[in-house]
Amino acid sequence: MSIDRIATAQQSQYFLSQIENASGALNTTQQQIASGDNSTTYAGFGTQTQVLQATMSANSRNSAYQTATSLAVTQADIQDTQLTSLSSLATQLNSAVSTAISTNDPSTLMSQVQSIFNQAVSVLNSQDANGAYIYGGGNDATPPVNVNSLSQLASLPSVSSAFTNGNNLKSVQVADGQTITYGVTASSVASGLMQELQNIAQFDQGANGNFSGSTNLSGTQNSFLTGEMTAVTNVASNLNNATAQNGDNYSALTNAQTQQSTMATLYSGFISNIQDTNMAQAATQLSLDQTQLQAALQVTSTLNNLTLLNYLPAATTTG
Repeated sequence: MSIDRIATAQQSQYFLSQIENASGALNTTQQQIASGDNSTTYAGFGTQTQVLQATMSANSRNSAYQTATSLAVTQADIQDTQLTSLSSLATQLNSAVSTAISTNDPSTLMSQVQSIFNQAVSVLNSQDANGAYIYGGGNDATPPVNVNSLSQLASLPSVSSAFTNGNNLKSVQVADGQTITYGVTASSVASGLMQELQNIAQFDQGANGNFSGSTNLSGTQNSFLTGEMTAVTNVASNLNNATAQNGDNYSALTNAQTQQSTMATLYSGFISNIQDTNMAQAATQLSLDQTQLQAALQVTSTLNNLTLLNYLPAATTTG
């Protein structure tokens, strides 16, 4: 007769499945430690898959907002410097007119007016790093101021003809549902300044003008310049306001950057908590998995080698 093994086929199959499960768990833990990720597929994250996908999508949008906002901050910073220059030019014009009146000497007025015009056009026709005109209002490929000399400005029927910019103000989306407008157009900030420059140039070309050839102000010249003082003062005030508004826009953009940075840290941490392997926990789990696999192998091996002979009493010998 045969001596049967204790283990049945069903028991053997059960222990083999335990070995397979323990081996699979060990392999998973080893992969997590090697890759640094809890899973290489979304399915491996189980019930947290949707949360992980949503957070990664939000983080991607936030990253795009950061890039766009950074460019907007750079332009707003450039605009701050240039608008401050325009405001300074208006102040210089005010001072030039005031000095001509107070000294009764207009001989240097037009050279100063010409210099102010040249500097203003240079600022208004400035371009960014990509060659786009900063104050183009959407017409990024066309200089927003189309006159190159004070005499050209004086010959225009209307100062508005000196501007070829569009009316689209640049804006940037800084977060979901949040947009900040920061663009400025040449005509919106400099029409007043150009109007005063044109007024003075046209008067200078008229019968009562010729400031450069005058050593003293005539009554008509004095009356004209005195009348212009209020308008020139208003121009300087308006440019100061435009500079302040740009400063507010700049602050809003930098505040948005701070918020974006905070959200990036939050998103990254949340993703890491789901996606990244906790090495301390993984090392402990690895040890447990190894122990479980070893135990399963040992039990299965021992069980498969057991027969009824293991339970028979040992034979005794007689002398």
